Amino acid sequence: MDIMDEKKMVALSVEVGPWTGCAVLFLRSCPAVNLLSLYKDQQGKFSVFKVLKLTLTDSAGGLEGYEILKLHDADPLLGVEVKFVDVAACRRFLQSYGSGAVQQSLSQHTCRLLHIPQQELALETQLKAGTHTLDFCLDDLELCLQHIHQSQPERLRDDEIAELDQQLQSQALGHIPQPPTLTQEEPPVPSNCFLFQKRVFEDRMLAAGDLQRFSNGVGRDWRKVGRALGKNCRALKGPAIDNLAYEYEREGLYEQAYQLLSRFIQAEGRAARLGRLVRALEDSKLTSLAENILDIQPRD
Repeated sequence: MDIMDEKKMVALSVEVGPWTGCAVLFLRSCPAVNLLSLYKDQQGKFSVFKVLKLTLTDSAGGLEGYEILKLHDADPLLGVEVKFVDVAACRRFLQSYGSGAVQQSLSQHTCRLLHIPQQELALETQLKAGTHTLDFCLDDLELCLQHIHQSQPERLRDDEIAELDQQLQSQALGHIPQPPTLTQEEPPVPSNCFLFQKRVFEDRMLAAGDLQRFSNGVGRDWRKVGRALGKNCRALKGPAIDNLAYEYEREGLYEQAYQLLSRFIQAEGRAARLGRLVRALEDSKLTSLAENILDIQPRD
């Protein structure tokens, strides 16, 4: 059997019949919050679970197709064991993870629910299925699906996780009050929106108008915004920003800023969304430019 035949067999085994698989998402956060320590704390346990549930809902495309089985103490990492029961949901999750959207969603929900400034949170993630580290083969989606499919769950859902999930469902229906750590939080923001200055905006893909407004208004601060975007964008890491500055020095600040955001859009594709740019502008203390891009009129 040649390589092409093997890939066809893998795809067939993934798509046909009942499909289950298991993956473990390892998380490490610092310095503002340690998710593992917070989960061990009785008051913080529910907050961490809600962050994880919202992140998975965003990345898997809804509430169906997966369930959290257990949270592992892998000090200094927090391990989130996830069982997938739908290949489409698993594929969407892998695509979101590969694009950086999972880390972005995790960061967004952590900061919002735990009241942490975005610039004070650093997150590291690793995805494993059995003995395979999927971060090394994300460019081969079918291979990742095969590894997850071959890693079958070895346990039933943890009782504590089931209780937390029930508590979250009850909270969503308004049956119980929010726990003490969450009494001051804003109403939940839909997964296709983001919050800015206590207002909800649609988290759409970046458009040509956004590109022009950014390039016209950012001036010398384009590098600062680039570094903020580069926290979750591989194309802007390392010497990429300095290379842009050198390559387009003669064309001026507008062109440097234009090329920066263009590269971000090209690299991130559908994950290059308005919310990510607005957060980068907030981190760079350029809220007035964010207001301009969002077309927020100045207050009298």
